[in-house]
Amino acid sequence: MQLTFDSDVEEFRAEFVDFLDGNLPTSVQTLERPRSVSHLPQWARDWQRLLFDNGWLLPAQPPEFGGRNASVLQTYVHLEELCRRRIYHSFNPQGVNIVAASLLTFGSDEQKHEWAVPVLRGEKTASLGMSEPSAGSDLASLRTRAILDGDAFVVNGQKVWTSGAHDADFLLTFVRTDPDVPKHKGISALLIPTDLEGVVRRPFADLCGQENDDFNEVFFTDVRVPAENLVGPLNGGWGVVNGSLGHERTMMWLGFADRIDNMITDFSPKSELERDQFATIVMDYQALRAMGSISLARAARGEVDVASVSVLKLFGSEAEMNASANILTAVGPDGLTHPSTSGSYAHMNLDHYYASWFERFARSFSGTIAGGTSEIQRNIIAQQVLGLPRPAR
Repeated sequence: MQLTFDSDVEEFRAEFVDFLDGNLPTSVQTLERPRSVSHLPQWARDWQRLLFDNGWLLPAQPPEFGGRNASVLQTYVHLEELCRRRIYHSFNPQGVNIVAASLLTFGSDEQKHEWAVPVLRGEKTASLGMSEPSAGSDLASLRTRAILDGDAFVVNGQKVWTSGAHDADFLLTFVRTDPDVPKHKGISALLIPTDLEGVVRRPFADLCGQENDDFNEVFFTDVRVPAENLVGPLNGGWGVVNGSLGHERTMMWLGFADRIDNMITDFSPKSELERDQFATIVMDYQALRAMGSISLARAARGEVDVASVSVLKLFGSEAEMNASANILTAVGPDGLTHPSTSGSYAHMNLDHYYASWFERFARSFSGTIAGGTSEIQRNIIAQQVLGLPRPAR
């Protein structure tokens, strides 16, 4: 199946291609590598600001927010061209794609311009404070408390797995503001600057043993957060949660497809068994593209199909994990040390596409967790696609 687009979409693509061809750096050896998903070296800030000023950062947004009111299909080809070159539009992807996008949806006009725009322009970076030690997949069980005291909320609690928190200027943080109502109804969203007294960020090593890379524990001890930093209505944070996760899952399947495509490009099977496994990887990739194209066409028609997003997220994340496992098995010990560095702009990619095959495999597990675990996706599919009843409690 070959996905084709109308002339207006292809003209949009051609304009973006011309922009990329004329503005990507030509000298790459001396660029400082970002140390986390919330750390922007100056060149990365300049790159993001260039995209913002020309309407190529978040194309679906209006020009004042770094876009050009693009359609769903135009947004897709924008991402496709970035993937094709293995580059990012922002090296603070969570800040731009989730935090700022959520503020543009749920924030006040003041919050849009005082918090979201600086993130979009690369002047500040942001992270997302969701998960806690006892509230991961069941986020509604979060315990971090915020009590309104005059003109400020007093926040106490802990977050974990907070990507890039040690480099972020602020966190979009979900807190419990009413413990006496059903757990989904007592949550609020707060913008918490990381330099406030009582905020402690502790980076810890990831599965590949990299310190100060991304993961953090974040502790809040009597942190006074201005009441004006409340995003959305008091105790209405569950809607912001779902909106934030929706921004995270939007076209997430394209990221899985892109990484699998990179593996197909970078791996050359030798034995008959390797060729057989390689064929499975290729078929999974093509199936993911086909299902993603159907979902994309529905979205372009204005249809809301939450179930297909779950199917794509589940299949894509596990297809990536299986592909990296099969290739790591095939390459053997070389997979521990040998990096794959194809692509002209490998330096501009913060992800693991260019790491060793072992690191690709180790990091692939995160795709089955971030944005909603595979178990959660299976529950959604069971209930909304297959019509199965909810399990008894």
